[in-house]
Amino acid sequence: MTTTILPLYPLIDPMPKADATAPIGIFDSGIGGTTVALELARYLPNEHFLYFSDTAHVPYGPREDQDIRELTAKAIEWLYRKGCKVAVVACNTASAFSLDYLRDHYGENFPIIGLVPALKPAVLQSKSKVVAVLATPATFRGQLIKDVMQRFAAPAGVKVLSETCLDLVPMVEAGQQMSPECLSAIQQTLQPAVDQGADYLVLGCTHYPFLKPAIETLFGKKMTLIDSGLAVARQTSRILIKNNLVNEKREANSIQIKCYVSGQNADELKPILSRWIDKNISWSIENIID
Repeated sequence: MTTTILPLYPLIDPMPKADATAPIGIFDSGIGGTTVALELARYLPNEHFLYFSDTAHVPYGPREDQDIRELTAKAIEWLYRKGCKVAVVACNTASAFSLDYLRDHYGENFPIIGLVPALKPAVLQSKSKVVAVLATPATFRGQLIKDVMQRFAAPAGVKVLSETCLDLVPMVEAGQQMSPECLSAIQQTLQPAVDQGADYLVLGCTHYPFLKPAIETLFGKKMTLIDSGLAVARQTSRILIKNNLVNEKREANSIQIKCYVSGQNADELKPILSRWIDKNISWSIENIID
């Protein structure tokens, strides 16, 4: 399996640098990135967002590393060509393999913001010195989380338990996060971490915050759940300020989050998203037409 980032395409016909009124691009393998989109919309209420959801290829977790890079590169290029001012890779798996390449590829005129599982705050706050991370196998193969483990967990003497379950993302995509099948999968995946004394659970995939009610139903308050959504919103704000890209006033009655799906399944996803998205946030969803 290659770990070398292969050239995907040259940056030809660069877009002009976007201004402050341009949208923020968001990308995820599916609709799990909605958790990040909502944090962004709450934290940056004057901004508007284009959300590319690659539902034609979800989940990314079981895919080969180079396949993940290529799919991610195509999605970010789509957002770039739509005139976004920055792009948020709201997918831990994609971030694990693509951030350095994307940043080198687009340069300073198109900032790329990625995700790292929120292991650092969990390590700093853990009293039992045992922390669990629920993520995809691909995320654990990436260097980002390994670096965080080496920098923070090892010096603090905190044991990190790596937990994976490939069934969870498809069930969230189907809106089945409280189904008996999903509850059973969560129980089997996380019970060993509870038995080993983990007091923090890092949700290392943007789909997993939608599993919080299910996890709390099964385990109560035995573990504190933590994710990266708010941290990413704050980092995006810092990047906007640094690049003079803060939108001071959003156009009245404009749609705040526009979702585009590659899998031609907008109609199926609309009722699921309507249960998740805050009532005071305007949004739309449509299929991408090539």
